Amino acid sequence: MEGQQKEIVFTYRQADQIEPVQLRYERDLPPCMQRREPLPVFDSSEEEEEDYLAPWRSAIAPPERIRRENRWGVRLFVGLSLLIGLMCLGAGVWYVGQYGWALPPAQDSGEPADGEDYYWDRGEVGEGATTIARYPAGGEARLTLSGGGGLTPLEPGDVYEKVNPSVVTVVGRSRQDYLTAGTGVIFSEDGYILTNYHVIAGCSYCWVYIKWPSGGEYRAEAQLAGYDAEQDLAVLKTDASGLQPAEFGVSDDLRIGDPCYAIGNPLGTQLRNTFTNGIVSAASRTVNVDGVEMILIQTNTALNSGNSGGPLINQYGQVVGINTIKMMSEYDTIEGLGFAIPTSQAERWVNELVMYGHIEPPVALGVSVEPANKLFPDGFRGLLRVEDVQTGKSADLAGVRRGDYIVSFNGQEVSTSEDIYAIRRWLSEGDEVPIRVYRNGKFLDLMMTMQTK
Repeated sequence: MEGQQKEIVFTYRQADQIEPVQLRYERDLPPCMQRREPLPVFDSSEEEEEDYLAPWRSAIAPPERIRRENRWGVRLFVGLSLLIGLMCLGAGVWYVGQYGWALPPAQDSGEPADGEDYYWDRGEVGEGATTIARYPAGGEARLTLSGGGGLTPLEPGDVYEKVNPSVVTVVGRSRQDYLTAGTGVIFSEDGYILTNYHVIAGCSYCWVYIKWPSGGEYRAEAQLAGYDAEQDLAVLKTDASGLQPAEFGVSDDLRIGDPCYAIGNPLGTQLRNTFTNGIVSAASRTVNVDGVEMILIQTNTALNSGNSGGPLINQYGQVVGINTIKMMSEYDTIEGLGFAIPTSQAERWVNELVMYGHIEPPVALGVSVEPANKLFPDGFRGLLRVEDVQTGKSADLAGVRRGDYIVSFNGQEVSTSEDIYAIRRWLSEGDEVPIRVYRNGKFLDLMMTMQTK
């Protein structure tokens, strides 16, 4: 507004003996800070003031009863915490007692894919690669099989007397002085011995206990001639000579129900050369062990840790298998489920271990087959149907197609996948193999060039 003073000037003058002056500006409080009700005015009675302040004091300091209840809640929490701590401590003590300060042992025994609570038990298995001194490859010893035609079955005692001199105890020692024990079978008089690889896995030194044909026993250091971890076979060589080799039979001749026997060292060396008997439960059982598909002989003959690498024997006293695993369970009782590597498969493998120190890669057809039983209008009955053909593999390049029925392989009629496996085991990379298939009412003759996996 016009004429209104816009500026106030304060002039300070220094003067002697002038009293200090206080300037104070007062104004009303903002509405939000103004009290709508006047403060109570109490007389000399303290009870009225106490009644007025009681709600505020109650909020600030809860009653003694509530504090007491809160203390019981604290005690309950502390008690439960101590109980849980004691339970954890007990579980820890049990764990250390069971496994020490390491993780629980993994079941390398190959739990089956269907997730059941059983597993494959190989007994004592070393860790890591073996460093046993190697014996030069190229030996002249060979494993040969003899047919059982015309032979007379033996009494159980006679079977034992015939084979026992050819059975040895195999002991391996690791760099940490950990010992493993298994069984082996002599297959040449100059000291070649067949056993399981897992018996000497992780070992740096190995020895065997050999029985002389004339009686007595001696300990001999063994070198490693060759091994294959997947097929679980190893060939040892000692400097002994004049030994009694076992007679090996043809496992393909076995039938379900045939009597069979085992000689081995269950549970180590304390019960050496134990003799057990049973029957052949399955002559050709396909199982998956540690991711490796194996075709094994199934038997109810008692096999235990230490029998690994020992002989499975037929009624003629011929070795027809090398005992390798048994089925076990942590929760159920499982008895009479032992398995052995068939000699009809092992013959070639063992000879390759002697000649090369390793097993040559197996050939593969590159097909998946399934059993079938389909009768066609022209009278042909298809028994093996091709379900899948791998691109670029032997069968594909030969012209085999999905839906074909395999009639013969390498000139031999086949009706099961086991028939094909039996023929395939003798083939090598590059072999030209004829295969006949049935397709759309016609028989086709094709030629496969074998490849390795």
